[in-house]
Amino acid sequence: MEQSGDAVALGAHAVAISGHVSQVLLAAPAPSRALDWPIRLGSVPALASAFQARSAVQERIDRAREGHATVVLAQVLSGGGGVGKTQLAAAYANQALVDGVDLVVWVDASDIEQVVARYAHAAHAVEAASDRLLGKSAESDAGLFLQWLVTTRRTWLIVLDDLTDPEAMQGWWPPSSVFGCGRVVATTRRHDAVLSGGGRAVVDIDTYSPEEAEAYLQERLSSAHADHLLDAQAAMLAETLGFLPLALSHAAAFMVNEDVACAEYLRRFNDSAARLDDLLPRAADPEWYGRQVAAALLLSLDVAQASEPVGLAVPVMRLAAVLDPAGHPHSLWASDAVLRYLGTQRTTPPDGASTAIGPAQARAALRLLHRYGLLTDHAQAGSRAVRLHALTARAVRECTPDAAVPEVVRTAAGALTKLCGTVRGDDRETTAALLTNIDSLDGCAGDLLWQVDDHFVLRWAGRSMALDAAVPYWQRLVGTSERQLGRAHPLTLVARRDLAWVCFGGHRAKDAFAVLQEDFPYQDNRLVLKTPGPAAAGPEAGSAVGLLEDTVAVRERLLGWANPATLTGQANLALLHWSQGDRAAAIGVLERSLVGYRSTFGPRHPYTISVDNRLCSWRGQHKRRWWRRTRGPSAPTGSAEVGGDAAGPASR
Repeated sequence: MEQSGDAVALGAHAVAISGHVSQVLLAAPAPSRALDWPIRLGSVPALASAFQARSAVQERIDRAREGHATVVLAQVLSGGGGVGKTQLAAAYANQALVDGVDLVVWVDASDIEQVVARYAHAAHAVEAASDRLLGKSAESDAGLFLQWLVTTRRTWLIVLDDLTDPEAMQGWWPPSSVFGCGRVVATTRRHDAVLSGGGRAVVDIDTYSPEEAEAYLQERLSSAHADHLLDAQAAMLAETLGFLPLALSHAAAFMVNEDVACAEYLRRFNDSAARLDDLLPRAADPEWYGRQVAAALLLSLDVAQASEPVGLAVPVMRLAAVLDPAGHPHSLWASDAVLRYLGTQRTTPPDGASTAIGPAQARAALRLLHRYGLLTDHAQAGSRAVRLHALTARAVRECTPDAAVPEVVRTAAGALTKLCGTVRGDDRETTAALLTNIDSLDGCAGDLLWQVDDHFVLRWAGRSMALDAAVPYWQRLVGTSERQLGRAHPLTLVARRDLAWVCFGGHRAKDAFAVLQEDFPYQDNRLVLKTPGPAAAGPEAGSAVGLLEDTVAVRERLLGWANPATLTGQANLALLHWSQGDRAAAIGVLERSLVGYRSTFGPRHPYTISVDNRLCSWRGQHKRRWWRRTRGPSAPTGSAEVGGDAAGPASR
């Protein structure tokens, strides 16, 4: 053979020839052992007891596949931890084996190195290339496996479970099969846009429906011969656990092991002193299909805390954890109270970066946590735009140091106060969302809310709810106020007057009069605003006006223009102006105050009605005085009677 240059052969059994050849002798390779199909690689989780097939969800997944031209569709099952993504993927893997799919590979995709290692192992298992090409490196073997998936006529399913880094995964997604033999299913808690690229369809997986949750509890307890544990509180238990499959699994296991009925488990769960580990113990998870709520949370939170915007993930989660899991408005995160809190609580900001936080950074922090599946941030949800699962919220609260809790509660109360002061009276959706968020904060904070807040949000809630719910609410609030502040405290007396008002509105006049009569011995000038006496017109009257004007300005700057303390200061200032004869100034101040009372308390509240009546009276007297002055001298008139009940809460 004449030499004419080098030639290179690629592929198993390929021959490279360089030059003129007169004779070629080929020796057939030794026959390789026959592979034993089907092949199953990786540990496919067993289906949990009482597994719910969730046919509606599977139909959505199948429709997503049919709706894409790409032969291989990676259906990214996206959702928060514990919603059952892994179990759905396991159901697909088990069904594939039943259907005779040749290759099923289950891959732990939480780390890209594990993905490469599993691909490399699969390359050897299916003999993706010759022994000469295999074994050079894990990356090389993994690449050969992906090439084999493209050209093989064998049917295959690749499951990528718990994908945590979509960017790193970009080069390792299984490619399209030229024969249409393959399918990919991935699960993730991330919501990055890159997941929907490359012909992949993202299918959001939510929690159980109420019907699925109830069916799960019934089947799970029945299979354990514990039907007696089902009671009338089963539906409420499922709702409290957020219909989360993982939480329901652990709750059912706990109930079976401890012989605890639904009502008793619900009582324990709602007990603020109970710990998460007491309710979801590892020993109560015999199937071990994922008791990772707190662990997964902390791992994801650590990564998010180090991501841009650096140092904001933890304080955002702590604040969201004391609010309603069903959601709160986006606007809460633009409030001054929240931005100050994030600025002071931010940890390890980038070198040279300012600790001051603006709305854009708060928004970026929400999107970061949304991408990591720690909360959901959907603007189209309106007043329920930002949500955090109840179980995740509980885990966050348990991981929050006691010393950090007061500032979290104070910030949440301040942010809700701001929202309460701006919501329109006819905006029932936002009002309902604020009521549930106030209730959640009250439940999480307990007595602490009375130590760090002026309780405006609690009073606003009582004044905004329906009368049938308002009466028992005010009764509880009055009891707490008497215990926390004392029977004679001005805020306690104000709360009792609100209780009397809702009793009147509920046609319980006898109860209302009884409440007011009990308060007679405790009334003083801190609660009842009366017209200042003649002494107010003395030399010190001018300084009193200036002092009160400064007080009102400070309250407006610190508390807001519609805060009850600000409104009370304005009412006092108006009374002082009127007593000194400056009627135009008095009417102007009271007009501004009336706008605040309508916004804060509503047009039908006794405070608002009192201010409105007084303003009408003053305008009438001022008009008559102007008319007499323009028509000539007339007989002197008596002093205006403007005293009476308070036009608002007691002055601070």
